[in-house]
Amino acid sequence: MTVVTNNKWIGQRTIRPDGMDKVTGRAQFAADTNMPGMIWGKVLRSPHAHARIKSINTAKAEALPGVKAVVTARDIVDFPIEKGAVMLGIQDMRWMCRNVMAREKALFPGHPIAAVAATTEAIAAEACKLIEVDYEVLPFVIEIEDAIKSDAPILHEFNKFEGKPSNIAGRLEHKKGDIADGFKKADIVIERSFTTRPVHQGYIEPHACLISVAPDGKTTIWSSSQGQFMVRAMTAHLTGIPQSDIRAIPAEIGGGFGGKTIVYLEPLATLLAKKSGRPVKMVMTREEVMRATGPTSGSKSTVKIGATKDGKIVAAHGTFYLQAGALPGSPIRGAAGCSFTPYDIPNLLSEGYDVCSNRSKVAAYRAPGAPIGAYAVECVLDEVAEALKMDPLDFRLKNAAKEGTKAAHGPTFPRIGYIETVEAAKASDHYKAPLGKLQGRGVASGFWFNAGGESSAQVNITEDGNVVVTTGHPDIGGSRAGIANICAELLGIDYRRVSVIIGDTQTIGFSNLTGGSRVLFASSIVVTQSTEQIIKTLRERAAKIWEIDPEAVKWEDGAAHPVSPNAGQFPPLTLKDLAEKAPAMGGPIGAGVQLNTTGADGGFGTHICDVEVDVDLGIARVTRYTAVQDVGRAIHPGYVEGQLQGGVAQGIGWALNEEYIYTRDGKVDNPGFLDYRMPVCSDLPMIDCIMVEVPNPKHPQGVKGVGEVPLVPVMAAVANAIYNALGKRFYALPMSPPKVLEVIDAPETRQAAE
Repeated sequence: MTVVTNNKWIGQRTIRPDGMDKVTGRAQFAADTNMPGMIWGKVLRSPHAHARIKSINTAKAEALPGVKAVVTARDIVDFPIEKGAVMLGIQDMRWMCRNVMAREKALFPGHPIAAVAATTEAIAAEACKLIEVDYEVLPFVIEIEDAIKSDAPILHEFNKFEGKPSNIAGRLEHKKGDIADGFKKADIVIERSFTTRPVHQGYIEPHACLISVAPDGKTTIWSSSQGQFMVRAMTAHLTGIPQSDIRAIPAEIGGGFGGKTIVYLEPLATLLAKKSGRPVKMVMTREEVMRATGPTSGSKSTVKIGATKDGKIVAAHGTFYLQAGALPGSPIRGAAGCSFTPYDIPNLLSEGYDVCSNRSKVAAYRAPGAPIGAYAVECVLDEVAEALKMDPLDFRLKNAAKEGTKAAHGPTFPRIGYIETVEAAKASDHYKAPLGKLQGRGVASGFWFNAGGESSAQVNITEDGNVVVTTGHPDIGGSRAGIANICAELLGIDYRRVSVIIGDTQTIGFSNLTGGSRVLFASSIVVTQSTEQIIKTLRERAAKIWEIDPEAVKWEDGAAHPVSPNAGQFPPLTLKDLAEKAPAMGGPIGAGVQLNTTGADGGFGTHICDVEVDVDLGIARVTRYTAVQDVGRAIHPGYVEGQLQGGVAQGIGWALNEEYIYTRDGKVDNPGFLDYRMPVCSDLPMIDCIMVEVPNPKHPQGVKGVGEVPLVPVMAAVANAIYNALGKRFYALPMSPPKVLEVIDAPETRQAAE
């Protein structure tokens, strides 16, 4: 592969290709799509947290004038539990068929029971009210500590743990060394327990789709998702329509953060469209998004760390219970696999438990599980450092993972940049700045695996010598701008001559999800290989014109040149020149590559957070924040900074305010942005970024994924800063004003503050 070192466009803050359309309102999102003859779909949702569905009568709804179709679980393809897992990526279709529509039982308030298509939204909503459902209401359980009790209501009778019916759906373990022996060698051991609440990804755009099914069964889906191929595959599995008959067209996406990596509406709208013979549009309300789509897990964790008096960690044990929601599948891999990874710990046991409860099934959220685990581990690390009277960054440096360190989850690290992030944080002006009264500073580190996976790209030269690149990944993090920079760099042309588009499932080869911090890493590999093939073709055509050997031709600065005067004295042939000659020289110029990419390196970051606490109101305000991260190679620094800043903003919300609040009957009590308190601009400081570049040697441009690491350390950094300000630790999130006031009003804290 071509490794570019002398760059013109890579590393530049080029104008984002989607910027103009988004700021002028021209960008088309899923809800903007309409068709002649279109009708509207609405979903009837369970009012109960847990109930057996004894019968459903849709006759009255079907008789309502304007109603064109009704679907229930009978219309969804069933994947029987007893036949075993049917995996599509990381999703088990046994759970997905029961998530998009309740089958045997309703498992949370908001669980879909039926769907209606009618000529107007109002008629569809009215028809939902006419559907008669006979429920047998059952006991329910929301919180982890209740769900794992021996006498807890069991969501799934088929689920067994240690031979008994249980809400624990699975266990994951990473082990290294002997922790019992390790803790014997420790001079200091600290063990703490932590809880976090479920939080939503908070994407601004609700789930939406428009689906048309032709008389011959050919189906077209317009939707907002993190993967049109995922939408095609899941819809095919759940409706029985062959994938070859489904065309999934990606719209612009108004945020996802992992929450749009599964389907909710598309199978329902497809079946309604098939039954009615009309295109069906469905758009969730914000309340539906909050009640019925996947937030991330709430958690209950215990972390124990032992160190010698000279500051060396000798043993660690983490136990992480994560809520899966109504169906199995919480991100225990991220919690158990990432939490200790920044450190070289000889004796380690990290356990994750997947716990079902009567709330909506979780979906991925930016480094799924890793922020939860890091919150617990990084807070205990701070306590150990304090007990040893060590600077918290020095303590991390002393125990830092580096080249040759074997991680508990398997790999032995190559050259990594974690130490550089800690050193950069320690050398920053921020870390040295003075603090005032009731102000505090905290630090934390974090890791995410990153990924490669299947990607496809097609690069075509237009007749006028410009470039069109088609990839198969929805752009939620700046991949189009990065790809334009890379392609322009390789071809030696202005980046404005490169147009990058996202193909649908019938115009580009299979491409896996936009997720796992994989897209720029993977898509740039296939774009690079495609572009190299084009350069080879251009050199061959120039050689044919000059009647010399192709090896005597080089491609440089957007044109073909003889490699030396010995090859001949010929004027350069530009990309435009060769494009114009294409019809007479063999035809159109283009190349495509499909590849299961490998070689992704994990990402590391270290954060510094300053807070100031208002002891009268209990408000902890973040006053300064610096995110340091090993970004591999920053292809587009502006977008990289945006990823870092966005992750920090979400983490501050998770740390200080965001949480799902449940009523006594198991319903979400704050299903909207008025009561679900996400941070806004006035809640945040300017967020500084320090990009450490340790290029990935297995990638042609040195790329590492950057999108998920920035969320991982944030909650711990904020918690450690609040401790530094108040002298009191918080072991539960969010650290919202009532909870902070409760601690402040404790006599010893109030006296110290005054």
